[in-house]
Amino acid sequence: MADTAQMTNRTDPTDLPQPSTVRSLLRLWPFARPVRARLFTAAFVGVLASCVGLVIPLVLKWLVDGPVAARDPGGVWLGGGYLLLLGLAEALLFGLRRRLVARPLAGVEAAMREALYRHVQRLPVAFHDRWPSGQLLSRGTTDLQLVRLFLAFPLTFLLVNGVTILVGAVLLLAQRWSLGLVVLAPVLPLMVLCSVFEAKYGRAARRTQDQLGDLTTVVEESVLGIRVIKGFGRHRSQAAAFRRLTRALRTSELRKARLLAWMWGCNTTLPELAIGGALVLGTLQVAEGALSAGTLVAFLSTALALRWPVESMGFLLAMSKEAATATDRYFEVMDEPGVDEPAVGERTVDAPTVGEPARDAAAVDAPAPGGLVFSGVQFRYPDAPPDSPPLLKDITLHIRPGETMALVGATGSGKTTLTALVPRLYDPTAGRISLDGRDLATLGRDEVRALVAVAFEEPTLFSATAAENVLMGAEGAQEADLRRALAVAQADGFVEALPEGAATQVGEQGLSLSGGQRQRLALARAVVGRPRFLILDDPLSALDVHTEALVEAALRQVLATTTALVVAHRPSTVLLADRVALLSGGRITAVGSHHQLLRDHPEYATLMSGEGEGAR
Repeated sequence: MADTAQMTNRTDPTDLPQPSTVRSLLRLWPFARPVRARLFTAAFVGVLASCVGLVIPLVLKWLVDGPVAARDPGGVWLGGGYLLLLGLAEALLFGLRRRLVARPLAGVEAAMREALYRHVQRLPVAFHDRWPSGQLLSRGTTDLQLVRLFLAFPLTFLLVNGVTILVGAVLLLAQRWSLGLVVLAPVLPLMVLCSVFEAKYGRAARRTQDQLGDLTTVVEESVLGIRVIKGFGRHRSQAAAFRRLTRALRTSELRKARLLAWMWGCNTTLPELAIGGALVLGTLQVAEGALSAGTLVAFLSTALALRWPVESMGFLLAMSKEAATATDRYFEVMDEPGVDEPAVGERTVDAPTVGEPARDAAAVDAPAPGGLVFSGVQFRYPDAPPDSPPLLKDITLHIRPGETMALVGATGSGKTTLTALVPRLYDPTAGRISLDGRDLATLGRDEVRALVAVAFEEPTLFSATAAENVLMGAEGAQEADLRRALAVAQADGFVEALPEGAATQVGEQGLSLSGGQRQRLALARAVVGRPRFLILDDPLSALDVHTEALVEAALRQVLATTTALVVAHRPSTVLLADRVALLSGGRITAVGSHHQLLRDHPEYATLMSGEGEGAR
């Protein structure tokens, strides 16, 4: 809930400058460009249909002043036929406009959603640390639906209605300029009201869409954490929190409704008063013989034809403002800098990448030894206060090729953070990491992750089969690789016992499996690709003693063929390693064998004795 509140404050529309609606919506053009021909054609067809509708009053004028006044039945039937044909033409043209935009705009929405998903996958982990998932979900669903609706309806009808009002105003003035001035009198006040309405509605729309994102976050967290909620009997407090957010969202929605009702009322009342005034004046002029009945009928028909375009302007502006707000929210994510993928050797000492501290030239030019090497590495999380001390300070460590290094330290010492630097989930703020003598920062992330495999402390599985979850660890892995990885992780037994074996769906987050089963599948995923570098973050913590011994025995064979860094909390895991590094206070304070550190370092002995377990 703290993250949600933080996100809400960060995007509070009262604290952020409001970009213009047009400037925001113009950012959609790269996505709409491929279907521009259809959009322009649809707009032309819509304008044509509207103009056809404005011809109907002219036919009425001819009909009233001609066949009706002359009592000519044949002329009346002919005029009726003209009106019927014009009505059908208008309806068919509007139907054609809708058909022209439906399929391409669904494609635009899909393209924007795919672009967002691809970009989110490329964003650094630091971005996901500070953005609630519900905010991302709402941008990829609700916001894009608002954008599609804008492209399908308001975008065209703002143009169509504008042209209709302009052409209709010319016709009104041409038919009777005095009455036309009466009907057009509300235009200026309505323009001022629309300007005020747009600004207020934009703030209300932004607040509503942000609150919807917060609500989505709470729903997602409640579903994923349902076992915790039920286990601790917290359903009432969660329901109360959800109720507060729902009521806040309802309040914002009601504010939007009041604004829209106010605008709709003004857009309806002022034109109706003007048409009523024109009707009274026109009737008097007909009675005095200064105006023909047909002209008055045509004038009033034209004025009534303009009533919907005028009344709908507030509604169309509201939809446009919501779409502009949705577009701003969408590009808030798209504008976040993604992960750069420089070519090997592209970067030099003289041209460091943006945001990266400059490195000492001698340190960069000096050849690095093989294996995994940390040289003066420092790290501070991107959202940490600038004056806060780094979490990792001057980490210098060499894991030789083919060696397994255990990393031991108390909770909060930075073990998981240090391991996250190797696959470039984060980049160090200072210092250098090298893989077999190659600077990690000069390698593209795809190449790094082909060399480095990771098994995290919290195993994450996806809504896929057990086999698909394991094979995710190596592109192009075969059935033999799958069987070998399952055997190493001692997962082959329980996988074969599943209803459909390795083809069994494990469910969302793998919650249909036990914690130990999920951890073994995550370990199998890490080893399936036979990586050159293996990072294991306490990979056996959820296993029972018997299974742990079996996994360790099989894992020794894998570790013998790779360079590994293993976060360990128990002596049994430490014994898998050739050497042990003690991480304390963000620094490597000792490196040696398990028995040597037990003898010479009280802190290490305390951690291994279990006295430090309460702090884990």
